[in-house]
Amino acid sequence: MKKIIFIFLFLQKISFGQGINNLWLMGYDCCQPPYWSGINLDFSSGSLVIDSVQRSMNFSETNGVICDKAGNLLFYSNGVYVANALNDTMLNGSGLNPSDFTLAHTHYGLTIPQANLIIPFPEDSMKYYLFHESVNDYNTYSSYFLYYSVIDMALDSGLGAVVQKNSVLLNDTLVEGRLTGCKHANGRDWWLFAHEYLSGKIYKFLITPQGIQGPTTQNLQTVRDNYFGQTVFSQQGNKFAYYEPYGDLDIFDFDRCNGNFYNKVHININDSALGGGVAFSATGRFLYVSSMYYVYQFDMNAANIEASKNTVAVWDSFYSPIKPFATVYYLSQLAVDGKIYINCSNSTTALHVINYPDSTGAACGFCQHCLQLPVYNSWSVPNHP
Repeated sequence: MKKIIFIFLFLQKISFGQGINNLWLMGYDCCQPPYWSGINLDFSSGSLVIDSVQRSMNFSETNGVICDKAGNLLFYSNGVYVANALNDTMLNGSGLNPSDFTLAHTHYGLTIPQANLIIPFPEDSMKYYLFHESVNDYNTYSSYFLYYSVIDMALDSGLGAVVQKNSVLLNDTLVEGRLTGCKHANGRDWWLFAHEYLSGKIYKFLITPQGIQGPTTQNLQTVRDNYFGQTVFSQQGNKFAYYEPYGDLDIFDFDRCNGNFYNKVHININDSALGGGVAFSATGRFLYVSSMYYVYQFDMNAANIEASKNTVAVWDSFYSPIKPFATVYYLSQLAVDGKIYINCSNSTTALHVINYPDSTGAACGFCQHCLQLPVYNSWSVPNHP
C-alpha cells in the first residue's frame, strides 16, 4: 500500500509522569512562510499554548519526544536522527534506521505511524531507550528490524549523547511501526510490543534494570497488514486496542504482571477508511476510533461493547486551509489536559478535539478542526508509552 501525500491520576487532568509528555513537537520547515515551520504544543502551564518555532527537524508521522519531570525538553526524533534540547543533532545522533527508505525520507522524516518509542531506563534517571523501525520492503511496506538506541543525558554537558545505536532487538518481517509500551504492575519495569506482518503474532519484551528481556510471543489471532493504524493502552494499563482497516478493531484486557492479553473483543468497523487511530479516555471508560470519515465511541463498561458504538463525528467536508487539504480523521492522542486530539491524514493547519472524552455520546464535545495551527502539520502526533 502506498501513502498519498498532500502539499494518570484523574481530577480534570492527568499526571502522565509529572510532565514528561507535556510538550508535543510537530510541523516542518520545508518551504517559505507563512505555512511552513515547526509547531510546539505545550501543556506545561495547564492550558495548551501553541507556538510556531524554527528548527531543523521535520516531522511526518514518526515522532518521539520526551521531557524531564519539570516539562523541560530533553530530546526528540523523527526516525532519521536524534536532536537535543537546543534543536541540534545530538552527539552521535545521526544515522538511525539504516535503509533505502530512511535515505529517501532524510529531509522530511519517516512516514511510519508509531515507529519511535522512548522508554526511560528503570532505576537510571539519566538514560533512555529509543526503540525505532524503518521500512525495509517497499512492496509490502514492512520492517525487517526492530532497533534500539541508548541515550545518556549525563553526557555533552547535559545535552545528551547516543551511546549505543541501531542495535537489532528483533529480526523478522514486522508490521511497520505500531510500537507500543506499558508500565509493568511493579511500577518500575516496562513492557514493549511489536507485531509480526500478516499474522496475529505479537512480540513482548520486558525492560528491567538488568536490561531488555525476551521476546516472548502470543497469538492475538487477528491478521495484521500494513494499513495505517494505531495501537494504544489505557492510562491504567489494563486495556489495549489495535485498529487499522485491514484487521479492524481489537480490544483486549491486559495483565500488567505477566504481559498477557485476554478477553478479546473483535469489532468489524467496515467503513471506507484507508487508515485510522485509537485513543482511550483518561479513566479508560471510553475508547475512540478515528476512522477517516467517522469517529466512533465504545463503552468499555458495556455488557456488549460492540453494541455500545456511538458515532460522535462525521467529517463535514472541511479543508484546511484550502482544497485538497481535507481534514479527515487519522491518529489520536490523549493529552495531559484530559482531551483527545486527532490529526488529519493530509498536511493541514487544523486538529480535531474531543473536549470531554469521559462523557457519553454527543456530550463528549467533539469539535471538528477547531484547533487551528499556525502552520501545516503532516499527520504527526507524538507516540507516548
